[in-house]
Formats: sequence, C-alpha cells, structure tokens
Amino acid sequence: MHRYEAKISWSRNGEKFTDNCYSRGHEWSFDGGVKVPASSSPAVVRPPFLVAEAVDPEETLVAAASSCHLLSFLSLAAKRGFVVERYVDLAFGVMEKNPQGKLAFSRITLSPKIQFSPERPPSPAELEALHQAAHNECYIANSLKCEVVVEAG
Repeated sequence: MHRYEAKISWSRNGEKFTDNCYSRGHEWSFDGGVKVPASSSPAVVRPPFLVAEAVDPEETLVAAASSCHLLSFLSLAAKRGFVVERYVDLAFGVMEKNPQGKLAFSRITLSPKIQFSPERPPSPAELEALHQAAHNECYIANSLKCEVVVEAG
C-alpha cells in the first residue's frame, strides 16, 4: 500500500462568506515544499471570486492522467530499448452531465507526440503496444470512472 498526502489550505480573510461572494483561491502544499496556487475553474465560478492564474481541480485531473501515462510510457520504452528524446501531450477532458444528471468527466483524451532517438524508433505496432501497456499500468486511468483515450500521433 502507498499513501499520498496533500495539504489544501483556504482562509476566509474577512469576507462575508454566507452571500457566496468569497474567493475560491486556495493553496496546495506537497512533500518537498512545493506549493501550488489553486482556485475554481472559470467554467464554474465567475471573476472576481476565482484566481485566474491558479490551477483548478478539473485541469489538474487531466494533467494527472497525462502525467501518469507519460511516466508509465517512459518506463516501458526504456525497458524495451527505445530512447525517448521528447514527449509532449496536449491533453483535454470533457465534463458533461452523467446519467444521474451530475456534472462529471465523461472522457479524457491524451494526444502525446513523441520523438524517439533515430537509432531505433519503434514501429507503429510497437508504439501502439507501448501506449496500450502504459495505459494499462497507469494508476490514475485505473482509478477513474470516465474513459481515458490515447490518440497518439
């Protein structure tokens, strides 16, 4: 078993609060001292009650799915003797009402573009197998209810 922790901090800072006109800005703190400013998504809360420069939980869920796939993919590629020079993913998630009428992610799409060392790039079949294996090993994808699709290019 592994345990992961994050400290999430928010303070009212004297705002009335019960009128629902308060800042959604807060802070995520992680081991190693990393602190990340966070807030509501602009799709959920309008300014001035959010911090536009901060990350929001929805985009970080998409980033977590992408990051997990990346790390699984890199490990598998190295084990199979493929040298990855660069990996860039423009991932996105779609939220819509689920069958119970609640907003939920229905799909996360990963679109990794990968540059391999020219000495031994994988064949298209090997690349597809790497992505499938990475997807199967990804802890985040295995934890989500929504579909996670890899559209490698």
